[in-house]
Amino acid sequence: MSILIGIFTFVLILVSVFLVLVVLAQKAKTDGGMGATLGGGATEAAFGADTGNVLTKATINAAVIFFVLTFGLYLSHIYVSKHHKSTEGQLPAIAAPAATTPAVEQTTTAAPAEAPAVTLPAAATAAPSEAAKP
Repeated sequence: MSILIGIFTFVLILVSVFLVLVVLAQKAKTDGGMGATLGGGATEAAFGADTGNVLTKATINAAVIFFVLTFGLYLSHIYVSKHHKSTEGQLPAIAAPAATTPAVEQTTTAAPAEAPAVTLPAAATAAPSEAAKP
């Protein structure tokens, strides 16, 4: 479904660009504006004297296609969001195997560990004995 949405979105972009260009190529009622600047006279040379009818029909057809595609894409996005799996992006649930034997706790009393022997540096041990001498 997402491939079709991508294709229809691309077609919608092309129709939008075509619609903008057709509207800009039309001649304004006052014979000025963007229509004359972007080739209003060139369209008469290309399509003949009946240019207004050709561009008007192209504008109407492009507008109808634009609105149909837009509404179709809207409905397809609603369909995708309604039928979207809620487990996407989550790890799959794995059932833990049932324990056949209960775990037995072992109680052992261990003797406390002895403290490690600490050896002092020679300078620290020599100082008190020298201080005791008169």
